[in-house]
Amino acid sequence: MNNFADLNLAPEILRALTESGYTTPTPIQAQAIPLVLEGCDLMAGAQTGTGKTAAFALPMLQKLLPYASSSPSPARHVVRALILVPTRELAVQVEESVKSYAKHSHLRSLVVFGGVDIKTQTPHLRAGVEILVATPGRLLDHIEQKTVQLNQVQMLVLDEADRMLDMGFMPDLKRILALLPKQRQNLMFSATFSNEIKKLSAEFLVNPKLIEVARSNATSENVTQKVYMVGSADKHALLASLLRGSDATQALVFTKTKLTASRIARQLQREGFSADAIHGDKSQMERMQALDAFKQGRISVLIATDVAARGLDIDQLPVVINYEIPSAAEDYVHRIGRTGRAGAFGIAISLVSPEEEKYLVEIEKLIKCQIQRVAPPAIERAVQPEHRAEHHVRIRAPHKPVTKNPVQDAWFNKPYEPSVSTKVNEPVTMQISKPASQIPALFMRRKAVQPDMED
Repeated sequence: MNNFADLNLAPEILRALTESGYTTPTPIQAQAIPLVLEGCDLMAGAQTGTGKTAAFALPMLQKLLPYASSSPSPARHVVRALILVPTRELAVQVEESVKSYAKHSHLRSLVVFGGVDIKTQTPHLRAGVEILVATPGRLLDHIEQKTVQLNQVQMLVLDEADRMLDMGFMPDLKRILALLPKQRQNLMFSATFSNEIKKLSAEFLVNPKLIEVARSNATSENVTQKVYMVGSADKHALLASLLRGSDATQALVFTKTKLTASRIARQLQREGFSADAIHGDKSQMERMQALDAFKQGRISVLIATDVAARGLDIDQLPVVINYEIPSAAEDYVHRIGRTGRAGAFGIAISLVSPEEEKYLVEIEKLIKCQIQRVAPPAIERAVQPEHRAEHHVRIRAPHKPVTKNPVQDAWFNKPYEPSVSTKVNEPVTMQISKPASQIPALFMRRKAVQPDMED
């Protein structure tokens, strides 16, 4: 199939594709679009970056065109297609693509996800949309608030279905599926297939057609994979060295934890790199701002947790670096799928410490190939000022005995002289060496006559 016109798509869709620079369908698009237009349920697997979004969005728009209306009435714009995705970033990306393909039609689309005030999404939902892209949790929030109706849904798409299961969305998916009309077309797209995915497909797909344009869990041939065996203590110095290399004009760095992502971003910023981090603790606004800055080239290094492994669609991203390789081998496939997209070439580098080698073995077993080991370059660790030896050694002066200041009043320095004994009952007169004016009034008393003692 040489061009999209051969797929019998409507002129307004073809026009949008031409303006977006699309010329030839990818293998997954060429196989999936005719089957979706026929009304078949579909279970499709393909490597990330091969155009899965267009493979379901284009035939979806084609089938919904008869319902397109220029009327402002919400009653003329009911939800007829539902696309469920696991992450906010992927939701935004998918809806942007749908909107781009539908820009010459009167079909409306909307994306809803968590992390932002639900009240900002409600007015748009009430205005009416034909295509709704949503994360499962936020969709259930809207269902509970009765701001969305799903009784007219004709098409359901599960995008990155394996990731949904990994993130524990199975109970949410079952609640949503129970609210949809039984008569509908179901499409499931995923980069990897597992036994859990096949079980899920058996529950909601009806006689599905199976498409696999590449071996399940395979990595793209356009991505050169390398592994540096390095100790944990030397990882940051090696990362900084790689980022200064000529190939790393822009790099996406993956970590396992949010704390590590934030720490690396701060260290790189102190070393002069334009870097930022995205992870689950950041607000949606902060994550979108960081992504936009990275896509526009204002940030050269973006550090991310696996929450961003799906949904990052960056043109011509040259390098992906696994600062920490994932413990789930499937996540490795999704991480490195951010580079080498749409026919471009990319590099995937993994920094593997001795304690992580067991995960590397599982990854190689999954992708059915051994990743090239590369000797790390000589690393000169940057010593932070607070870690320098001279800041830890304190030279103390020799101990000197403490001498008190001498008393200036000579009376206190006179030797003790016993006073003359006095007779019993004889009044004792205190001898004062200082003027009476210096004695506190508290101690000033009148001289009293002592009473006689009884015999």
